[in-house]
Amino acid sequence: MENNLFKHSANRLEAHLGKEACKFTKDDIKQVVSDLNIRMVNFMYPAGDGRLKTLNFMLHTPEYLETILTSGERVDGSSLFSFIAAGSSDLYVMPRFSTAFVDPFSEIPTLCMLCSFFDRDGNPLASSPEHTLHKAMAAFNKVTGMEFHAMGELEYYVIREDEGVFPADDQHGYHESSPFSKGNDFRMRAMQLIAECGGKIKYGHSEVGNFVENGRCYEQNEIEFLPVAANECAEQLLLAKWIIRSLGYEEGLDVTFAPKITVGKAGSGMHIHMRIMKDGKNMMLDGGKLSVDARRAIAGMMDLAESITAFGNKNPTSYFRLVPHQEAPTNVCWGMSNRSVLVRVPLGWTSGEDMCHKANNIEPLTARDYSIKQTVEMRSPDASADIYQLLAGLCVACRHGFEMENAEAEAERTFADGDIHDPKNAERYATLAQLPDSCAASADCLERQRKVYEEYDVFSPAMIDGIIKQLRSFNDRTLRQEIEGKEMMMEKLVRQYFHCG
Repeated sequence: MENNLFKHSANRLEAHLGKEACKFTKDDIKQVVSDLNIRMVNFMYPAGDGRLKTLNFMLHTPEYLETILTSGERVDGSSLFSFIAAGSSDLYVMPRFSTAFVDPFSEIPTLCMLCSFFDRDGNPLASSPEHTLHKAMAAFNKVTGMEFHAMGELEYYVIREDEGVFPADDQHGYHESSPFSKGNDFRMRAMQLIAECGGKIKYGHSEVGNFVENGRCYEQNEIEFLPVAANECAEQLLLAKWIIRSLGYEEGLDVTFAPKITVGKAGSGMHIHMRIMKDGKNMMLDGGKLSVDARRAIAGMMDLAESITAFGNKNPTSYFRLVPHQEAPTNVCWGMSNRSVLVRVPLGWTSGEDMCHKANNIEPLTARDYSIKQTVEMRSPDASADIYQLLAGLCVACRHGFEMENAEAEAERTFADGDIHDPKNAERYATLAQLPDSCAASADCLERQRKVYEEYDVFSPAMIDGIIKQLRSFNDRTLRQEIEGKEMMMEKLVRQYFHCG
């Protein structure tokens, strides 16, 4: 039965083995190597710059495959993370079998797996981003009795020579079809590869950003994923970025996830949706309305919003995106289906109406429960983020909401039901806190609120110190003011961080 269930899975290895990826064993990996004539194995792991790194193994004997699968390998931690000293830098990397996928780009049949970091004593590295997220999820479960799930919206620009035909309207590319959108086929190929490698995709589409500059066409796209356990969400986003970039390189296209491209054009975010689950039930709703638990989680994010930018907005161009009237947040507030707020509660199919029947009247009228779909969306992050740190920070913030005595009052105080940028609402929203306007200001916020992140030993002090040091090293406290109106300086800055994260 299990084989039949997964034989049509988009995940190539799930289909081949007839089982869920979370149940892959060492013997399954060996079977894949044999069945698919695999010649190389790649260990892949994120470093301090947020990018995946790769270690190649040539498979010459079955015994060697057994060795690397059971003992992993040594790596130089000081070359991967700034917080690790050269004098004690050796780390182990151990593959996680559930993350295995066949490299879609290698001419040599190659199996890849994401890895976890371990210290010299064989324990998970306390300061590794991946282990930090696991600790955050465990603390959330301990405090609330619930599980923390997340999904990402990955925005990026595809850049090619302008063809000069069927031009799309500037900044009106949202959900555009071909031939006005030139990048749809590329996006669909990327989606297929991501799914084959284990990503659980919800949908993809062209986004608002669309312009021509210096003979080059810039088209913004988005791929959105389905909600899964937060650690799986991080893995999917990491792999998706690697696949999109690699496919772009293979096809002679430039791709950027940079939060800002140029003045007056839509920047790219990496919005994160969240839900809290218990025994398979989504706890975000109660009787079709936003639950008290959801409001507590939102209150925690409101309280820690300014320091969350330290994990989700990691270079100076991030703060050129967080400006009014660009569908990016600037004030610490939340609202229902309101794109001017920091945390948005999107439509959740809560009307109880059978829209399928109404659109297709030959279909029988059916009572439908869509409660599993409701999420809340944090709109400040972008792809400069360390994905593990960001999700860990959001998990901490949601847990914090359950520990705040005034959570419901804070949720009520920060609720916004109108456009916060409309002058007629200026007085009403004047008391709302503002997001930081620079990496340096974000570091100050993290320094002030670090105790919450360090509780339950989630974020190590060394990691917090490293993040603060990194953010302050940009020396950008007044950069937004200094660069205003100076497009050449902006262009130079954008190029510097063009391939961030």
